[in-house]
Amino acid sequence: MTDAANPLRAYAAVTAAYWAFMLSDGALRMLVLLHFNALGFTPVQLAWLFLLYEVAGIVTNLAAGWLAARFGLAATLYGGLALQIAALVALAQLDPGWSVAASVAFVMAVQGVSGVAKDLAKMSSKSAVKLLAPSTEGGLFRWVALLTGSKNAVKGLGFFLGAALLAFAGFQAAVWGMAGVLAVILLAVVLFLPAGLPGRVKSDEAWGGWRSRDPRVNRLSLARMFLFGARDVWFVVGIPVYFQSVLSDGTAEGRREAFFLIGSFLALWIIAYGAVQALAPRLLGARSQPEAETTRKAILWAGLLVPIPFLLAVAAWAADGPSPWLTATLIGGLLVFGFVFAVNSSVHSYLILAFGSADRITRDIGFYYMANAAGRLIGTLLSGLSYQIGGLPLCLAAAGTMALASWLSARRLAVP
Repeated sequence: MTDAANPLRAYAAVTAAYWAFMLSDGALRMLVLLHFNALGFTPVQLAWLFLLYEVAGIVTNLAAGWLAARFGLAATLYGGLALQIAALVALAQLDPGWSVAASVAFVMAVQGVSGVAKDLAKMSSKSAVKLLAPSTEGGLFRWVALLTGSKNAVKGLGFFLGAALLAFAGFQAAVWGMAGVLAVILLAVVLFLPAGLPGRVKSDEAWGGWRSRDPRVNRLSLARMFLFGARDVWFVVGIPVYFQSVLSDGTAEGRREAFFLIGSFLALWIIAYGAVQALAPRLLGARSQPEAETTRKAILWAGLLVPIPFLLAVAAWAADGPSPWLTATLIGGLLVFGFVFAVNSSVHSYLILAFGSADRITRDIGFYYMANAAGRLIGTLLSGLSYQIGGLPLCLAAAGTMALASWLSARRLAVP
């Protein structure tokens, strides 16, 4: 049992570690995207840089539940932080003189390590919340909403930090600085995390049984996969590349301003998304409502997301090229998308913990986040391909198609 005579202390330590990790994760993504876009990489090449990150997430989430069950949640949390430090140190070795192919292969490998690190940290943190949350009405929803919402706000700050570091310190200095800060945080977490964080089960538990025994978990995982695909289709490559083409005049000063503005917008989007996630229990009145009512609202909000990217795709097609009107429409529309997406994501994060059984929670969450990573992988690949083939209109239409698939999947949650 955890030092959980004080579960709040354990929750605070886990949350702090997760915050530190997500700050570095957001900064690293923005550094890589903007740095290599400025070097002239195509949208498809940019997408390739992140593919192994998402593939690693799929594999890690399948294995992470078993690892946590064998070695405990503290071990997987420490492992995630340590691997992220190793990835940053490796990325600092990137040589500008390498060929494009060598650079892509190297960054893909480093991003793969970062993907493993991210999902170890995420699975550990979310599983700990399930085991530490109070059993009072709405307690689980409030705790997971606070963790997830605050995490995304911190990741948003990471996007801004990455863009600012690239603009004012340069790529290598930024990467080394983040590695050093994260190493200090890892040491602090090891020293202050309460002993006995739960999660370990019998050491003879067999490898296998990744897919949940509960069909609701499997259906929710499918909806989650398409939900995050709908976001990443435009978020990973499409919108940042479009904004950089609009904002940068090609000069060094112009690129620096574009880095700052793009990072600021994506940071604002993620921070607002996190704030809505944290408020979702109040927005949905989840304190005392039955689980079936929360499931019904999950289906409703999944449907509300569908028309938004399709309408933005029509606007981009009608504009026939960059314009101030289109840019303003995209900013407003994507903020609305972010609000609805955040409510969807928060409800999913609650339902997976409500559906998951305590005796195999790390497995159920691992399977669920495997589907999450698969959605990001599909979205990342489609982001580069759709933007290169059909520009922004096709990119946004692909996002709408993924949102539609998420809604159709979520409707099956109502099936007994």
